[in-house]
Amino acid sequence: MPLDPQALGRALDENLTLHSTLCRREAGAFQQAVKSGDDVVVACTQEKRLFGELGTQTEGAVSPIRFVNIRETGGWSRDARGAMPKLAALLAAAKLPEPEPVPTVTYKSAGRLLVIGPLAEAERFAAVVGDSLDVTIFSRGGAGAQERRFPVVGGKIVKLAGWLGAFQLEWSQDNAIDLDLCTRCNACVAACPEGAIGLDYQVDLLACTSHRDCVKACSVAGAIDFAREPVAHSESYDLVLDLRQQPGFAQHAPPQGYFHLPAADVSGPTALQTVLRLRELVGEFEKPKFFTYKQKLCAHSRNEKTGCNACIEICSAEAIASDKHRQQIKVNPNLCVGCGACTMVCPTGALGYAYPKAAEQGTKIRTLVSTYERAGGAAPILLLHSQERGQALVEELGRSARTGKAQGVPANVIPLAVWHTASTGIDLWLSAVAQGTAHVAVLATHEEAPQYLEGLRAQMDVAQAILAALGYAGSHLSLLQSSAPADLDQQLQALAKRRGAVPAVRGRFGVAADKRTTLDLALDHLVEHGPAKPEAIALPAAAPFGNILVDKDKCTLCLSCVSACPASALQDNPNAPQLRLVEKNCVQCGLCATTCPENAITLQPRLLLTPERKLPRVLNEAKPYGCIRCSKPFGTLKGIELMLGKLAGHSMFQGAALERLKMCADCRVIDIYSAQDEARISDL
Repeated sequence: MPLDPQALGRALDENLTLHSTLCRREAGAFQQAVKSGDDVVVACTQEKRLFGELGTQTEGAVSPIRFVNIRETGGWSRDARGAMPKLAALLAAAKLPEPEPVPTVTYKSAGRLLVIGPLAEAERFAAVVGDSLDVTIFSRGGAGAQERRFPVVGGKIVKLAGWLGAFQLEWSQDNAIDLDLCTRCNACVAACPEGAIGLDYQVDLLACTSHRDCVKACSVAGAIDFAREPVAHSESYDLVLDLRQQPGFAQHAPPQGYFHLPAADVSGPTALQTVLRLRELVGEFEKPKFFTYKQKLCAHSRNEKTGCNACIEICSAEAIASDKHRQQIKVNPNLCVGCGACTMVCPTGALGYAYPKAAEQGTKIRTLVSTYERAGGAAPILLLHSQERGQALVEELGRSARTGKAQGVPANVIPLAVWHTASTGIDLWLSAVAQGTAHVAVLATHEEAPQYLEGLRAQMDVAQAILAALGYAGSHLSLLQSSAPADLDQQLQALAKRRGAVPAVRGRFGVAADKRTTLDLALDHLVEHGPAKPEAIALPAAAPFGNILVDKDKCTLCLSCVSACPASALQDNPNAPQLRLVEKNCVQCGLCATTCPENAITLQPRLLLTPERKLPRVLNEAKPYGCIRCSKPFGTLKGIELMLGKLAGHSMFQGAALERLKMCADCRVIDIYSAQDEARISDL
């Protein structure tokens, strides 16, 4: 890979010196750099550990050290000669400040391990980790060793819940033999005439004919009691190793501290990795709190009606649930795995991604694209991938290209590692296009939950529909799925040719902390510079924009939808009986439609581009109904007529009582007290 330090320096506005053996003979140059006080970026990750040690051992070193991989990501490819703009972009992004610190979530584990499964396998694993962990075995079958080294309990599991350091097991002891009292003398096995007791020390009640010889044989230990009622038990553990075929947690992302190792894997490499990880999980641990939540923006629930449920449905860790009492969602930070899918589908921005923040991610994207173009590159393609498997896959492809087995990452494809590929969404994608990105690709490596992929496709359909309607030709968004370097190589070669049109004037706005603000900035720029000028764009159902259609024949202007709207999109008019809509504010949560007692509201996903989008628009209005005594308006003509029609046949609303329904509240009271034929409590 030929490097031109002068060209790179011009793109980065600094003087650069080319080092080819920095990690060996030129280590002194690195030590001088870290003592200078300036930020230091090492454009190689192979010797990251070595440079880290040199940095700490160098006297007077004060500058932070950052690392970026420019070999596998672009330098080692068949078109490496054209990769200079991309390398400049990667170096510029590496110089950006580290993400701001975020609150953390703490786990405390004392090493109390629960092993669930067949007794023999459970005891074998317990023996391996028993020297460092406090092991308890829960088993309902299988022959164990004669020597009892670990506590054994059994019964029917009622509930298993929790996370690292806080698992809770609830079970019912429903077997006649108490495994904790059992001495494994096998006297009951020998005494049972039906052979209903095996070496798993469980009684087969279908085979047992109630001779109770086993009870006599166990009289000393007292472990067998057929008259014992099922007893409920509950116990806390820090770690769980589940050896059953079916896992105890059905969600795609189980809690941290829970390991599922079915019988087919107990002899494979997965078992060794599991043992090592269990041994490491003793002590106090921290992870970032990946999300922020603004309840005021949440469109989940109002007035005991459910609207937007997107975050709950997409969460693979089941960390999000509905809090019906508080009319909002609740997110368990201990269960959250940081995928960010909830922030991707949230239409209001009530859930935000915090690690890194959207503004920091937007700054990195803008830096990559602007530096790439300043260095002479054209039509940049952004490849978003995960920091773990995605990063490893890109690097594997680079090494394959180095040996001639693959073509490698194309020169115009810029890889960008994110914590999780589901953590970006329509706001960042459209901002990237507005700032000059010709295509945004998200790489999935078959580790993602199926609902994540569905969510990504749905959001991409919305963004692509907007760009196409505005006249930006070509393809701007794609979801790649690959688990092997060869597959990724083919996909990237095809991806390099997908160049969607971008605005002639690059957007220079920054990504805001508020999702809707960022969307407005991106849309305003794309609309202003778009070749086509449609009045409205029809969008798929997942769109966070849209119109409200009201059936005027059904609507009585009760305005219950106004009180239910969390985004102030639906509004009343204090001076007239009107239902109005500010379409810019509508997030299509559906709370208005769910709340409407007449089922008069329908959602219409679309993006209105005329100035009326930001102004109140009347959806329905009615003539006011005036009090028959004082003429003061107190309702709508249609609403009062509907009420009169429904109550006219009721025995309590006949004659004067029915007429009072046509009066305002004040006149109604006056009429009751002035009527001569009314019975009063004072007359009794």
